[in-house]
Amino acid sequence: MTVPDVPLQAFNDAAAAFLQIHRHRPTPPYVANLRTEVDAIETGGVRFPVTVNDAEVDNAWICSPTTTYGRYAQEEILRLGRPWLTAPLRGLAGAAGWVLKRSRIDRAVAINNWLVSTNVYPALRDIALDRMIAEARERWPAHALWFRSLNVVHHAEWLHALGQRGFVLVPSRQVYLFDHVADLARRHTDLKRDLALRARAEQADRMVRLSGDDEFELAARLYAALYVDKYSACNPVYSGQLMRAWHEAGLLELTGLRDEQGTLAGVVGMVRMGQLITSPIVGYDTSLPRSAALYRLLSATVLHRAIEQGCAVNLSAGVAHFKRQRGGKPAIEYSAVLVEHMPRPTRAAVVGLGAVSRTVGIPVMRRFRL
Repeated sequence: MTVPDVPLQAFNDAAAAFLQIHRHRPTPPYVANLRTEVDAIETGGVRFPVTVNDAEVDNAWICSPTTTYGRYAQEEILRLGRPWLTAPLRGLAGAAGWVLKRSRIDRAVAINNWLVSTNVYPALRDIALDRMIAEARERWPAHALWFRSLNVVHHAEWLHALGQRGFVLVPSRQVYLFDHVADLARRHTDLKRDLALRARAEQADRMVRLSGDDEFELAARLYAALYVDKYSACNPVYSGQLMRAWHEAGLLELTGLRDEQGTLAGVVGMVRMGQLITSPIVGYDTSLPRSAALYRLLSATVLHRAIEQGCAVNLSAGVAHFKRQRGGKPAIEYSAVLVEHMPRPTRAAVVGLGAVSRTVGIPVMRRFRL
């Protein structure tokens, strides 16, 4: 599988647009369950968005290691549906959350954090990594340093370099990557059918570009219906204000899906940076029957765009069987954490979390194809 190219100019342009919206501004108007300070770090002509936290309580998982590896992990374990396995694993996740909270691991600076589940990285060869780490430690000496969303396929060089510099590598999720999507459509019947279904919806004028505050607010409600109400309150609660701001800034391509009566019933938001597409926003009216095929249509919209633009796709975690059936390849995703300068309880908590996640978390994710 190839590593998608993310040109520095595209990365910096997106970072400038993102920081114009969020830097030094309150986050709750954009993400209701998130309190963080958005800042930036620039080195060698590359600018990275940064989030700065001081152990705020009950933050969304995108800025809270405690939520990620504690409460959210317990919810994911419950979905396994195997009591003989889930009981001990939930106990382990609960203990991990308690230890992480006590160790104040959420006193953290996350470098290259774009307030989404899957952050995109430029090639490491373009980054003055040692200078960036040194500057971050100087500016935030009492915080752990985190890099999220590093998967073993796209970011092997990042993981190796950070590991060499003393970062602890902590597995977080199993994500699904798509490359050469047109070839996948020829080999995977489910994907071919989904793309045909999307083409018919487009021909019927059901695929639309969002406009107007009412539609952005409805898009936010559709996203929340799926990712917050159905899946987890640990997920970020995005507002219509955020969706409109990102859409207008060119950070997010939002496509709406109307039902046969013309009502907006689904939405997908795509981020393209260079040759990689991610889709942090997916939502639909969960009261509609499965026969409406809304998730199939929205996912196919992302993969269709990848075919059009010759891009790879990171479709993040979740609905693993669905993604495997369409040619998605699993890859373990990591956070890289620097805690060597932190108090002993914090260091011990992160090292222990990394060990448990590698020896228990990865085998479970692989065994149950999560």
